[in-house]
Amino acid sequence: QEVLQGRSEVTWDLLASLKYITMCLKESLRMFPPVPQIFRQLESPLTFPDGRTLSEGSRVGISKYSLHHNPHVWENPMEFDPLRFSPENSKDRNPYAFVPFAAGPRNCIGQHFAMNELKTAVALILQRFSLTLDDTREEPFPVPKLILRAKKPGLFLKISPLQVE
Repeated sequence: QEVLQGRSEVTWDLLASLKYITMCLKESLRMFPPVPQIFRQLESPLTFPDGRTLSEGSRVGISKYSLHHNPHVWENPMEFDPLRFSPENSKDRNPYAFVPFAAGPRNCIGQHFAMNELKTAVALILQRFSLTLDDTREEPFPVPKLILRAKKPGLFLKISPLQVE
């Protein structure tokens, strides 16, 4: 509301001002990556620091969910903390520690569009509504399949219009 100042549209210029929403979205994507695992085929041999080697052509699975919850990288990994993605907290982090859209030559070409679309949607929703978990239901439990979803019956929110002053 502070950034939009009552506007009903999010302009391109405003997207960069939505810093806290961006940090919240990144933290949500860290905790619950929409695609929790990726698979690749090695184009060249890979030797680990302990000397073990995977040969060229090996198929490798990478759990983004595990990577994003690694306590050696993320302090209190099960805690929602958007400030992990502040510039000062992100500057020394390995760029491959957070890969919600994959990384390298096979990353998602639409990741910037997706983030801008998410920021726009969240900003416009939060300008008009208050969202809270429905505490009459069990807390959602993530189920990793091809995409990460909440275990049935799903995720329930209470949506209340904000009182505009």
